[in-house]
Amino acid sequence: MGWLMLSLTIMLAVISAVNSCTPSDRAALLAFKAALTEPYLGIFKTWTGTDCCSGWYGVSCDPTTRRVADINFRGESEDPIFEKAGRCGYMTGSISPEICKLDRLTQLIVADWKGISGEIPKCVTSLPSLRILDLIGNKLSGKIPEDIGNLKRLTVLNIADNAISGSIPASIVGLSGLMHLDLSNNQIYGEIPADFGKLRMLSRALLSRNKLTGSIPESISQLYRLADLDLSRNQISGGIPEQLGKMPVLSTLNLDSNLVSGQIPPSLLTNSGVGILNLSRNNIEGKIPDVFGSNSYFMALDLSYNNLKGSIPRSLSSAKYIGHLDLSHNHLCGAIPLGSPFDHLEASSFSNNDCLCGNPLRTC
Repeated sequence: MGWLMLSLTIMLAVISAVNSCTPSDRAALLAFKAALTEPYLGIFKTWTGTDCCSGWYGVSCDPTTRRVADINFRGESEDPIFEKAGRCGYMTGSISPEICKLDRLTQLIVADWKGISGEIPKCVTSLPSLRILDLIGNKLSGKIPEDIGNLKRLTVLNIADNAISGSIPASIVGLSGLMHLDLSNNQIYGEIPADFGKLRMLSRALLSRNKLTGSIPESISQLYRLADLDLSRNQISGGIPEQLGKMPVLSTLNLDSNLVSGQIPPSLLTNSGVGILNLSRNNIEGKIPDVFGSNSYFMALDLSYNNLKGSIPRSLSSAKYIGHLDLSHNHLCGAIPLGSPFDHLEASSFSNNDCLCGNPLRTC
């Protein structure tokens, strides 16, 4: 009887060990936890017991290998733990390099905790299976790891709304599967890599509110899947590449608040897919190309605060739809065309020009 009980005990221990996460993964998670402080929600109180694959908040494991595959920590969530507390998350501390010992990790999401500081651990670039790296909405500083391009399976890189500095690493163009890139609202400086167009799978490139300089790389026009390009609020100079207007799925282009000069490429205005075009607050000059037609459909067209001259193109009257139009603070002159979209616009859309007249301004 004693031997039977001993055998059952051993068998249960073996089954428990098989169904638990590995001791090394558990140790790495506990080191990750030790570097963080979360005072309000108590999410780390769920991190008890030996099996980090079961019931540990934000942790998921591969069901076959029992290795930790995902860390999904979002400080803004509809999870019941947030609803019960009636508040969003707040966490301080740093992201421990021990996290890199989770070498089967596919997702590392530590987002919107507002108080997490320190640097992005350089060793994250050694995680061969990582597909999503999302660290938005913290106080992270330092640089983007230079060898970020080693993450060959990465599809999402989001480090927006932090205090990241330094330049965009040249190796970033090696992320051949990257689909979503968000570096916005940081302190990143320097130029956009000239061969940025190698990111052939990219559909969103959000680089606004940084300190980027140099010109817009012409290679961006090779990104045939790119739908959203936001370079606003930087210090980018030079002209707008004509090829941008020939991109097949580009729908949103924000270049406002830069040092962009030269003229507006006609192709930008004839591309029927571009629905939001913001070129405001630059040094763009010349005339507005008179190339609008029945396929022109703009939810927003903002050309304000530039050095545009001449008259408002009469072809604008033939546009299918223009929801928001702002031509203010230029050097435009002449009569405002009649008809749609001009019949629903306010005077502020045309204010502070040299000699515009007609509805909704003074009569000519």
